[in-house]
Amino acid sequence: MTYVIHGATGAQGAPVVAVLAAAGKSVTALTRNADAVVDGAQHVVSAGYDSIAELTEAYRGADGVFVHLPVVSEEDRRTYARNIVAAVRAARPARVVFSTSGAPTDPDTGGAAAILAGGLANSGVPYAVIAPTLYLENLLMPYVLDTVRERGVLPYPIRADFPVSWASHLDIADVAVALFDRHDVTGVVSVGQYPAITGPDLAQAFGAHFGKDVVFEPITVEQMRVSVAPVIGEGPAADVAGLYQAMSTLPDRSIAPEDSAQKLLDITPRTTGQWLADLGL
Repeated sequence: MTYVIHGATGAQGAPVVAVLAAAGKSVTALTRNADAVVDGAQHVVSAGYDSIAELTEAYRGADGVFVHLPVVSEEDRRTYARNIVAAVRAARPARVVFSTSGAPTDPDTGGAAAILAGGLANSGVPYAVIAPTLYLENLLMPYVLDTVRERGVLPYPIRADFPVSWASHLDIADVAVALFDRHDVTGVVSVGQYPAITGPDLAQAFGAHFGKDVVFEPITVEQMRVSVAPVIGEGPAADVAGLYQAMSTLPDRSIAPEDSAQKLLDITPRTTGQWLADLGL
């Protein structure tokens, strides 16, 4: 049994490779560099999101494909989403698991995640969509983690009273691997802490982990954009800022318990403290 993992050297793909490898599964790692060394992978294949032919060849005969869209311009993401759907339809892998990375899948948005989710639903190939809200790994960005360590302040562009069902890339990996085996679970699986927690709750968990007082500090979306642009690029930073601006009009970013991993798969995501401990920070 062979599983094809997009972004196998990246933040989302690498944990999926690790969980599959620990279970003794055969892994084909998709990367931009065919010479890359990927721990746990039996095969490394260079396949670009911009090539339907390369993706089709990579997917053919796979027992499972894990897909997520890279942090690039939304225009490129839409193109990549259409290419992935075309490749899935041509190659017919046994199962596709798509992580939205928190992007909306409502068809009315016309966004890349919506295009990919809708395309998979109409492909005739068994699939599932993992829907996290916000990633705990966002809190590892220097503007957050360094400020926690240096000033005892956790800055983030959400209101202090805004509940979020945070999840980690480690949780996504656990859910993705479970979904490869659970063909009876299809459609959307929400992944995140439930009940949702607030910014001050996050700060308290960080404080407990680091053994110091930490307070939460709401910052503006523009402050966040300026802070992350040097890391991910101006275009992607502007797209991310747009998502946070839209999110600021919502009452919360809580998952719904009825379609949660807790209910559908009996998988409970890590608490913030457990995640910090797993990272060994």
